[in-house]
This record gives sequence, structure tokens and C-alpha cells, in this order.
Amino acid sequence: MPLVGHPNLIVGLEQADDAGVYKLSDELAIIQTIDFFTPIVDDPRTFGQIAVANALSDVYAMGGKPLTAMNVVCFPIKTLDISVLREILTGGLEKMREADVVLVGGHSVEDQELKYGLSVTGIIHPDRVVTKSGARPGDKLILTKPLGTGIINTALKGGLTEKETVDKVVRYMVALNSKASELMQEVGVNACTDITGFGLLGHACEMAENSAVGMKIYSASVPVFAEAIEFARMGLVPGGTQRNKQFRSKMVKLASGLPDYLEDILFDPQTSGGLLISLSAAKADSLLARLHQAGVVEAAVVGEVVSQPKGKITVE
Repeated sequence: MPLVGHPNLIVGLEQADDAGVYKLSDELAIIQTIDFFTPIVDDPRTFGQIAVANALSDVYAMGGKPLTAMNVVCFPIKTLDISVLREILTGGLEKMREADVVLVGGHSVEDQELKYGLSVTGIIHPDRVVTKSGARPGDKLILTKPLGTGIINTALKGGLTEKETVDKVVRYMVALNSKASELMQEVGVNACTDITGFGLLGHACEMAENSAVGMKIYSASVPVFAEAIEFARMGLVPGGTQRNKQFRSKMVKLASGLPDYLEDILFDPQTSGGLLISLSAAKADSLLARLHQAGVVEAAVVGEVVSQPKGKITVE
């Protein structure tokens, strides 16, 4: 499909980034994104909060501030009571208010399967856009949230999770990436993406191929929900995990003896996951300390950027 370029288009389809960026003036650019999905938890209001946090994350990954949003709704009106939709939208609005985002409209259609999300518009200075490209050899990689939401949500659907586990994972999925985004802009970083459907390794692959570098991931340093390890050992992984592994198998080299369950966790598709940030080693300790002080306590250095082999991810 031929793509239409424009002199004011800073980030478009050809770069396959987290959001599009369009320059309005020398001082201002807009960030645009859209994301919606099916329920992953039973409580409608919580689902609304998660969906909104997930949609806003693309703007935060670019280093921007989300300003306005529009609801995207697919609803099976013949099989679900309208009160369910009301709760979903209420939860979403609560999260938008927390993010200081204004809901300006939306669109709904009747569908056999429930779906909800947002179209989001944010702002940023044209010179401060953070993309997946730009990671440099010697950079450290910081991950801001634990992995394992996909695995735990799979166990939830099978009725195998306890309420405490669900509550803990939900706290992370509804948590905005706003503070991490704000702090990374203050410190100055080279690249960033948010960890969602392709898993940590899938999104690391995107950063590596866009930046013409390689990456090392320290598997022992990656924050992971303990319950996800237990379920992964049992083979309770979502279908998206296998698709992620197959799609990126030629780019990823695993250390000899790495357990299969750990590979599944590193490829686990996340919902409203954390940011993966690439920044100079000299700045990494400062950002990590600021993140911890701001309450992003699970943030950790999980790897480094290397010059060779380009386009490859090595897991140690």
C-alpha cells in the first residue's frame, strides 16, 4: 500500500511506531493513537480502567501528554444489559480524569463481542519526540512494570487464580505510565516503547531493528509476577505467546539451558504493560532512582544495547 508523506509528518506508518506524530508549529506537535480490545477481567468498571490506561500508554511511550480522547465501543446489546456498558464507560472516565484527559466524544456499534478502548490525541514539542528508534550501543534498558499479565489472565479465564493475585495484577494494569514518561523526559532518553501484545522480547526486537543495534536481556533481572512463573511452569500461556515466539524466532537467541517457561514469560503478551526505555548508562541510575522514589518500585535495568549482532536479541 503506497503511503502518503507530508513535510509535517514526524512519525507515520512507515516507521511502525507506537503512535503517529504531526507537527503543527515549531513548538507544538500532536500525537495520535487508537487502541481497543475485548474484556480481560470480569468486573466491567475495572475493564474500562484497564482499557483506558492501555490506550493512553502509546502517548506516554512517545514522551507526550494525552489531552483528549474519544470512546470506541463495540457492544452486544441483544445479549448484555446496557448497565454493563455504563459501568465500563464509568471506569474509563475515572481513569481519564486521573490522567487529566478530556473525553470529547466517541462512536459505538452493535457487535457480537464486547470491545472498548480509546482514540487519543496528545501533544509534545517536535524536538522531544521519543520513538522506538534511537537506541545506542552502551545504553541501558529499563522496564517499568512486571511481566506476566497475559499468563495470569489466561489462568483467570480457567478459574485458577485467587482474588489476591487478580487484585495485584489489576493494580499494575490500571496504573498509568504517566510518571515514568514524565521522568524519562526530564532525564533524557534515546528510545522508548510500551510493552503490550508482542511481549518484552517482541517489542525489544522492534526497537533493535528500528535502531540498527542489538540487545542483551538479563533474564534474572526482569521483574515478573511470581504467580506468572507458577502458571507458566504449568503450561498456562496464551495463544499469543506462541505466535510471538514464531514471529521473532530468527531474531532471538536464548542462553543454553534457559527454561521454556521463562521464554514464555519474556514473550508473554501484556495488557497495559510498562515502558521499555533505552538511555545512556550515565543516566540510568538517576532515572531508576527517580522512578523508585515516585512509586514505580518494580522498575529495573533489564538489559543493554550492543553494536553487534545488529537486529538480534540475546537473552542471558
